[in-house]
Amino acid sequence: MISAPERHARKPSRRYALDLKTLGPALALLLLCVIGFLLNPAFVSEGNLTNLLTRSAFIGIIAVGATFVITAGGIDLSVGSMAAAISGVMIIVMNNVVETIGTGVATVLLGCGLAIVLGIGAGWINGALTTKGKIEAFIVTLGTMGIYRSLVTYFADGGTLALNFDIRGTYRPVYYDSFLGLPFPVWVFIGVAICGWLLLSRTAFGRYCTAIGSNESVARYSAINVDAVKTLTYVIQGLCVSFATIIYVPRLGSASASTGVLWELEAIAAVIIGGTVLKGGYGRIGGTILGALILTTIGNILNFTDMISNYLNGTMQGLIIIVAVLLQRSDWRLGKSRKT
Repeated sequence: MISAPERHARKPSRRYALDLKTLGPALALLLLCVIGFLLNPAFVSEGNLTNLLTRSAFIGIIAVGATFVITAGGIDLSVGSMAAAISGVMIIVMNNVVETIGTGVATVLLGCGLAIVLGIGAGWINGALTTKGKIEAFIVTLGTMGIYRSLVTYFADGGTLALNFDIRGTYRPVYYDSFLGLPFPVWVFIGVAICGWLLLSRTAFGRYCTAIGSNESVARYSAINVDAVKTLTYVIQGLCVSFATIIYVPRLGSASASTGVLWELEAIAAVIIGGTVLKGGYGRIGGTILGALILTTIGNILNFTDMISNYLNGTMQGLIIIVAVLLQRSDWRLGKSRKT
């Protein structure tokens, strides 16, 4: 017979544990905001915060798509080059239809629709080569990264593709105008984030992504169409790249071989910083949003201080990725975890 002390000892401890993987990104963002304010009070000005959110939108939107790919155990290194190629084709097509349909909204809508089709198609190619072709995602997307980058270089003949000035005037509000005090890119970011959160956290598809990333073989035995789900994650990634490109093109009105450089690094960094496990099996859209904000905030702070060169922004991002992965591997916690 078990004594009362023994029964008490066997009861699981209810002591709360502070999980750094869950709360870490929010605490890091809060700390960065405090540091930014201490370095320069202008950091919290309305203009700077609006600019920070707008710049976060590009990487944040792409990172939402990357969350699905990484959760399902994949990786996509081609997103920056894909964005460059899509923007280049958009500009070429819109410039060429000016004589036919003019420089109005119809031309802009044609370019946006084309971008969506191209993004979905590029994502499907990555997914099909990975699943049907049985090629590692790293190799596939490394190859398409080079293909897309070389295509935009070819289209621009080694230079820059410039959007027609009149079309840019029509297209310009997509980036520079606002609604209820928030720029349009931020609203697109919010919409994509909400849809991504619902899809990953509240649907069977999201559960399938998690199951495949955790153990692909078990997922197959569980009657999950692994190839279809994994391919769809790359299609979602391509669609997100399209949305980011659509709101990016009116910012500069041009495309070149340097467009989207290192966007893949920033997108993956945002995902990993947000708590999504790099090897797959666990993803957090909310964390990804915080990760994108953290990366943009770091760059913003570097612009406000001379203590660290702004050219070291890539170094800071690389260090953050390494630290985030170390935290995932060690599963560090504050306080005692539950005991059995």
